[in-house]
Amino acid sequence: MTFFTVSDDSEGARLDRFLVAVLPERSRSQIQRLIKDGHVRVSGREAKPNQPVKTGQQIAIDIPEPIDARPQPEGLPLPIVYQDHDLIVVDKPAGMVVHPAAGHASGTLVNALLHHIDDLSGIGGERRPGIVHRLDRGTSGLMVVAKHDAAHEELARQFHDREIEKEYVALVWGVVQAGRRIDEPIGRDPSNRKKMSARARRSREAVTRIVRAEHLKALTLAQVAIHTGRTHQIRVHLSAIGHPIVGDPLYGGLHRRVPGDLRAVTHLDRPFLHAARLAFKHPADGRRMEFTSALPDDLQRVLDELRQKQEIDD
Repeated sequence: MTFFTVSDDSEGARLDRFLVAVLPERSRSQIQRLIKDGHVRVSGREAKPNQPVKTGQQIAIDIPEPIDARPQPEGLPLPIVYQDHDLIVVDKPAGMVVHPAAGHASGTLVNALLHHIDDLSGIGGERRPGIVHRLDRGTSGLMVVAKHDAAHEELARQFHDREIEKEYVALVWGVVQAGRRIDEPIGRDPSNRKKMSARARRSREAVTRIVRAEHLKALTLAQVAIHTGRTHQIRVHLSAIGHPIVGDPLYGGLHRRVPGDLRAVTHLDRPFLHAARLAFKHPADGRRMEFTSALPDDLQRVLDELRQKQEIDD
């Protein structure tokens, strides 16, 4: 972390221009990206590139460690569900980051894709070739990846126009009913840049719907459809209505004290969230493509134990 104090002669300057002046080795676009990604705070608060600085303000900037701009191919296991000339559908394991970023220069889905495929779309940039959408590190399940730029553009259009169907399976605390719709804008949490919030000042529309629900005492196994694709959307929305995802430490789903009949959830080492269904139109010929993914073993074991315990108690 590097700190700067605004002097009298910089009073009123834009924040991004001030930082370019004190960090001449960084371009203005790089500075703006650092601000946008939450690496810059002014007097302890989240910053904006165009805000004016004031004499005496302390500005803290956390510059991430540089990573190789070109991810290297790695022979990592990659469950491929479907593949053709235009796209590939994978079943991402939990714990795998989608693309290289600060702190995750290797071991990502992109590194694995580059090993298995030699014709990924370049639209995503050097660090995100072929990537059209993402899943959180702790979330498992289905993703579609574009093999060339035309496929990337068409799939991105379908995501933008909300034509892609995405459904997840989530285990949440409390009893939530099928048919529940959550329509709350989501933005970056001003007090924690790693979190998103349904109460942020700067936010974007987000819609989540509970399609089906199985009640397991103080828990609900929910099938969740999302009509938008905001960062952490399902995790934020379910937490916002008082039903955080079991095992999610960031949004209130990790409980220290768990009743004996729910002890199975303590075996989780990640949020109980899985991208179970993905449907879209093929980018080349428009035919409907639909894929499903069963719960991975770690989640299925927890669910089986909870159901077994409920049958015994009933």
